Amino acid sequence: MKDLAYTCPRTVAEAVALLNEAGCRSRVLAGGTDLVVAARSGGADCDRLVDVTRIPELKVVEVNGRVRLGAAVPFARLVESAALQAAAPLLVEACRQIGSPQIRNAATLGGNVANAAACADSVPALVCLGAEAVVVTAAGETRVPVAELITGPHATRLPPGGLIRAFEFDAVPEGSRSAFERIGRRQAMAIARLSVAALGACGADGRVGLVRGVAGAAFAQFRRATAVEAVLLGQTPTAERIVEAGRCMAELFLAESGRRWSAEWKEKALRAATERALRRVVGADA
Repeated sequence: MKDLAYTCPRTVAEAVALLNEAGCRSRVLAGGTDLVVAARSGGADCDRLVDVTRIPELKVVEVNGRVRLGAAVPFARLVESAALQAAAPLLVEACRQIGSPQIRNAATLGGNVANAAACADSVPALVCLGAEAVVVTAAGETRVPVAELITGPHATRLPPGGLIRAFEFDAVPEGSRSAFERIGRRQAMAIARLSVAALGACGADGRVGLVRGVAGAAFAQFRRATAVEAVLLGQTPTAERIVEAGRCMAELFLAESGRRWSAEWKEKALRAATERALRRVVGADA
């Protein structure tokens, strides 16, 4: 591991100035659970770490109809937040399954998104919730849907020298239910091989009035599976329709990935995870 300079700004403006300083390649250090591993293997590709964990506004958890989460909030704090549990139980369920208690104490929401790993647990939930990233650059502040921010595995539209300040989204509608289904090699301390985040609600007539589904570690980009949602939206959520929705998700996966060596088990696993998630939000398990 090569020697790296280290600095710890106390404001967003100071951090952005450091990230844009000419002649020095800087990277944001938040939880460090991914970046430190990369640095040890020589893959950090920077000269200086800019530690943003001491910036107060990056640590906020605000819930008041609309949710605002600072990018440097560690997952442990999100899991422990009663207000967030009420406003976005889907995100809490996803965050609870990340790593170990030690990792959740260090790893941050912004780091998980900016790292843009296909297996990122928080991202399917954020996309399902319609979250926007508040991004600060030297030119000012912009808002980008999380679904558009990540363009592929470890690839984002974050501009050079940009910093994620926060994530914002509306609290889930009253009466809705959510689910996060995750498949890994074991129950704990394993990255997700596949995941499905779902949100849904049925009206007084028993028909599906709201349904969203997002798969993780299945597609090149995180996005809502609108074709899957269309199978159920406006319909009575029978067991047959939920099975059809699961089949549709698997077909979308195969259409994008093709029949690779892992497709046989992933097709079945993704279909089953989708069915389980949808049953929890609009089906017999709801």
